[in-house]
Amino acid sequence: MLRKRGSLIFCGTFLFVTWNAVLVLLLWGRPPAPGQPGEPGREQRGAAEGPTDDDDDDVVGDVMRMADTFEKELELQRNILLQIKKQQSLRELKAPPPPPGRPVVPILVIACNRVTVRRCLDKLLELRPSAELFPIIVSQDCGHAETADAIRSYGGQVIHLKQPDLSDVAVRPEHKKFQGYYKISRHYRWALNQVFKTLSHSSVVIVEDDLEVAPDFFEYFQALLPALRSDPSLWCVSAWNDNGRDGYVDPGQADLLYRTDFFPGLGWMLLRELWEELEPKWPAAFWDDWMRQPEQRRGRACIRPEVSRTLTFGRKGVSLGQFYDKYLRYIKLNNKFVPFTELDLSYLQEETYRERFEKEVYSAPLVTYEDVKQGQLKGSGPVRLQYSQKDSFKVLARNLGVMDDLKSGVPRTGYRGVVTFMSRGRRIYLAPPPGWTQYDPTWS
Repeated sequence: MLRKRGSLIFCGTFLFVTWNAVLVLLLWGRPPAPGQPGEPGREQRGAAEGPTDDDDDDVVGDVMRMADTFEKELELQRNILLQIKKQQSLRELKAPPPPPGRPVVPILVIACNRVTVRRCLDKLLELRPSAELFPIIVSQDCGHAETADAIRSYGGQVIHLKQPDLSDVAVRPEHKKFQGYYKISRHYRWALNQVFKTLSHSSVVIVEDDLEVAPDFFEYFQALLPALRSDPSLWCVSAWNDNGRDGYVDPGQADLLYRTDFFPGLGWMLLRELWEELEPKWPAAFWDDWMRQPEQRRGRACIRPEVSRTLTFGRKGVSLGQFYDKYLRYIKLNNKFVPFTELDLSYLQEETYRERFEKEVYSAPLVTYEDVKQGQLKGSGPVRLQYSQKDSFKVLARNLGVMDDLKSGVPRTGYRGVVTFMSRGRRIYLAPPPGWTQYDPTWS
């Protein structure tokens, strides 16, 4: 590695010196301007006319232009050397061969202008079981100096990358107010290319700079990586439960995991193969909603937990706090360690899970919202509420206190149209009629 690095630096230096030597020779070899020494007839005219102010101005102008050209070329060569050095540094950070049976899963922190990224990084570093198996890569956009200083303060504990294109994105006039969403999408594309193409990792967990993680965050993703790799019906693993507010989850079942047709984000893992599929058509803006479209999801599911393994503390952002005050600030963060790598997670396999899940849902007694509201339910087991139209789903979801929006027809946390949550200590299934077959993208 040292020999390769030395050769690259030597080649860069050689090119630098050679280029500037050629430049100097070219400048020296330039034909003299009219009236300069060496021009035919100069001596004869000089004897008769003598030097003029115009001659002096021409000489000074030529010298100034030569100096300006030389300065620009030096700056160009300096930038070339800096790029060579930067690329060499990134190549040295390429993922080493993982220890036998222990895959490397980098954590990519997407940062911009929040100095509170410290809260996110402090928790990741506190809980990280291995720096070798879980390298932390912070990709910063926005060029915010204070945030850059905060990230640099961690030294070698994190890898700090800076998104080089800080310009505004050209957008339609009516989309100027969405400029932030365009920049975020551009940043994600650049950062994921760094992880998968430049650093050559095979998987990554993406964490925004306003997320705090649970004690078993690393254990969770380490345990689910084999499932993601082996099951083509999965395309992501998320640490987030959109309806995971306190009182809407069962903290006694912190080990419970689900398949979901809704892309949750907010702490999620993907493989290089998926990025190779998505990158060529990556959207200019609103990348998360784009991920939820049928053309991208292609019938695949994500894994998500009963109790969230991430918590957002960032009320301010491009979304201007949408959903934060009503939902996100009340998400319950798991507070105890679950040894997922020691558990049998085979129940998450597609066919096994679907049969078991549908049996549990449609064997639960069908009740009305009035029964739930008035507490007229018998026993303590799960119950089912049924919706058949978009409007009936939204009314029930809103009255029950869960998120009522749909993306391409898929409700948040939904699996085969079913949304599951706790209410007053009882499991509720908000479900379509038996025999459900597909989502209706017009329900959005």
